[in-house]
Amino acid sequence: MRNIGVISDTHGLLRPSAMAALCSSDLIIHAGDVGKPGVLEELRAVAPVIAVRGNIDKGPLARKLPERDVLELEGCRILILHDLAD
Repeated sequence: MRNIGVISDTHGLLRPSAMAALCSSDLIIHAGDVGKPGVLEELRAVAPVIAVRGNIDKGPLARKLPERDVLELEGCRILILHDLAD
């Protein structure tokens, strides 16, 4: 079993307590409202990252992130999205 860390709504700020909680992750899912590309870079220093965009993600960052993604892992399908209305 892999350790999957899940985070969202960082809004450009990755708190030390969040990093501490994610430090043993084998994979990190960011479910939108990243805020700044640097957040994803910091997370990638811990583990591979799968991210989707949220409503505050604009410009070049938003163009790099899908609205939703589906992760298939160890026989499970995980839908990653920011807003259920999407």
